[in-house]
Amino acid sequence: MADPQLTHLNAEGRVRMVDVGDKAVTTRTATAEGVFRTRPEVVTMVDGDALGKADVLATARLAGIGAAKKTSELIPLCHQIPLNSVKVHFDLDADAGEIRVSATAKTTGRTGVEMEALTAVSVAGLTLHDMVKAVDPLATMDGVRLAAKSGGKRGDWTRESDDDNAATDQNAHPAGPAAIDEGRSAVVVVSSTAASRGKREDSTGPAIESWLVERGFSPVEVHVVADAEIEVAVTEQVRRSPAALLTTGGTGVAPDDRTPEATAPHLTLQLPGVAEAMRARGIAATPTAAMSRGVTGFAGRTLVVNLPGSTGGVRDGLAVLDDLLEHLLEVHANGGGHR
Repeated sequence: MADPQLTHLNAEGRVRMVDVGDKAVTTRTATAEGVFRTRPEVVTMVDGDALGKADVLATARLAGIGAAKKTSELIPLCHQIPLNSVKVHFDLDADAGEIRVSATAKTTGRTGVEMEALTAVSVAGLTLHDMVKAVDPLATMDGVRLAAKSGGKRGDWTRESDDDNAATDQNAHPAGPAAIDEGRSAVVVVSSTAASRGKREDSTGPAIESWLVERGFSPVEVHVVADAEIEVAVTEQVRRSPAALLTTGGTGVAPDDRTPEATAPHLTLQLPGVAEAMRARGIAATPTAAMSRGVTGFAGRTLVVNLPGSTGGVRDGLAVLDDLLEHLLEVHANGGGHR
């Protein structure tokens, strides 16, 4: 198969507008999707039109349709095409704090409408952000991507079928017994002003990362932030919905120890017994472990655990999780049932 080419570059590597004059006129459709992430209560407010503005979803829908019609003005090399229809749809999930945005564009012409669908989703998401920013300035629009298209030379295509092909290719070249279970991403957030400024080397983050990798999590990210930034960091990572989010540091009684306060508002299911088991294990070695205020629970699908900032506290906390981690994830994923 020939190597794919960038169609908007000519043989000399200069930018060009593709000549579609010789292409067949066919009916073409494209569907794009994205996820607007905010707090659960904000989704409820949007659903009930309780933000004190115009109808939020209707405004975002009109913005998305209007943007699709102006795609050629926004993206330099897109063709002006007649749109038969543009449909923008919202699927609200208050428990997860998500509004899933999808847009389907349709035309009869010589070139596709992928960019029109993608533009509609993007601008609808931006409009949602504008409408809710007063109550949640940390909202995000993630994962804007093409979901499906039809018509034209290449016919029908869906992301699911492409993912299946990719899985088949990967199975043809297995990674061996050390292969990590996909879909189990994890994030470690280290709350340490000194480490974030390079004044000391953090050892807790790498230790937690190694522990997670050994248990099949991939990818595992480690973020080191100043104590004052922990609320923003936790909020951002919770919205990315990893399977696990472990924090270290900021659980004590100093004025800048704010990790429990940053975590608690996101927990849809608290696990006080797990947090108490961690403190109890630490107290057996040092009485000061009783000062840890770390909380544990689920934020949607994400298991969130606050660990102390000391290496000993991390070691004790992970030892407790050793016996509980898989059971917690399995039972929660099964809606409370057991296999």
